[in-house]
Amino acid sequence: MGRDNKQGQSNNKGSLPQTPKNQKIAPNKVSEEFSQEFMGLINSVAQNKNKKKK
Repeated sequence: MGRDNKQGQSNNKGSLPQTPKNQKIAPNKVSEEFSQEFMGLINSVAQNKNKKKK
């Protein structure tokens, strides 16, 4: 007989391997993090343009 493939439910479904717990993001907070990163990028670009004009 062949070996069992154990294709049942996994206990690790919600975990991300090799990701520290303090760096995991809840799924409903992902868009908030993206918007914060984009605003930081936009602000840095705006600051660089202002420095070049002076």
